[in-house]
Amino acid sequence: MPKARLHDGSSIDIEVHGIGPAVLLPVNPQPAEGAQADEMRTWGVDPALGRSLIDGLSDRFQVVAFDYEGHVLAVPKPDTLTPEAIAADFLAVADAAGVDRFAFYGYSWLALSGLQLALRTDRLTALAMGGFPPLNGPYAEMLRVTAATHAMATGEDTQTPGDVPEADADSAWGGSADFDWNSVEITMTETQTRQFVTLYEALESFDDRVALQRIMCPRLSFVGSADTITYGPRWGDVIVDMAGILAATRPELQSLGWGVHVLDGLDHTGAMQPDNVLSLLRPWLEIQIAN
Repeated sequence: MPKARLHDGSSIDIEVHGIGPAVLLPVNPQPAEGAQADEMRTWGVDPALGRSLIDGLSDRFQVVAFDYEGHVLAVPKPDTLTPEAIAADFLAVADAAGVDRFAFYGYSWLALSGLQLALRTDRLTALAMGGFPPLNGPYAEMLRVTAATHAMATGEDTQTPGDVPEADADSAWGGSADFDWNSVEITMTETQTRQFVTLYEALESFDDRVALQRIMCPRLSFVGSADTITYGPRWGDVIVDMAGILAATRPELQSLGWGVHVLDGLDHTGAMQPDNVLSLLRPWLEIQIAN
């Protein structure tokens, strides 16, 4: 199994499946089991999400899979998880897999990371972003959410959570629109949460409208139509409206050459499930890079 050396000197395992045009997938290739799988199901997440995406593409593409989110939680990068460092890490993965040109698909914060990658390399053949709009992205809102989450992890938040499921990385950055976010218990550590503050602080002055003019490879964006989260008083009553932003910016994105889809009735968690992703991603990749 190949490994890539990342910007902080740590290494990440890579799995390569299939033959064909290369696609980088920052997903966990190992299905969750036991209690972890049961917890994921309570959030509406397929415990084999990453594996299902790999299996759904690897008969037509060379899939390079690596669990980047799992890695940064296991080996936090509290001061260095910047857009530049993430892009360098993704390129290191491609190099370790022996891939020169490649497409990239990411969801949520990994989607915005793919956008940052596209701005820093000419090796991208296609970019697919799920669960985060390419234009007018909610960077300020996500900085407030991550800063509040970090405060809770350090004990600076004094409110007592209710008897609800604990929040992990996925649920902290998006989930069901009707979930009671004000009563979530944060279980991530100070360094785990601070790395995401570092990321969004680095994006405070990012102008995505200007940046999109520089990306010429084929581009796809999608969200669920119910992907709007109200985080509640503990998060400063922040509203992150991924669906509303993408719907409002769809005409401008389409004029720039983006394919844009709003998936009816799906929230942030629902839109990331394998069947929904593959129904868009596979045929789009076949048109863009497989012919």
